[in-house]
Amino acid sequence: MEKSSDAAKIIGALIIGAAVGGALGLLFAPDKGSETRKKLMRSGEDTLKDLEERFNDYLAELKGEVESVQAKEKACEEKMS
Repeated sequence: MEKSSDAAKIIGALIIGAAVGGALGLLFAPDKGSETRKKLMRSGEDTLKDLEERFNDYLAELKGEVESVQAKEKACEEKMS
């Protein structure tokens, strides 16, 4: 029975701590919510552009490798003929 009471106290303290932390975060936030959302959107867009560029670079590299292998296969076929 005592363990249940201790667990309830710990959970209660965590909930109160989270509420106080959230309230303090809102009070001391450097920007308005709309500015924070804009920053998050720009950050997300930048990350998406970066991923797109990396993917395109990877595809270009892969295409080069495939073309290299195809050229080697063709050279081997011509040698064997």
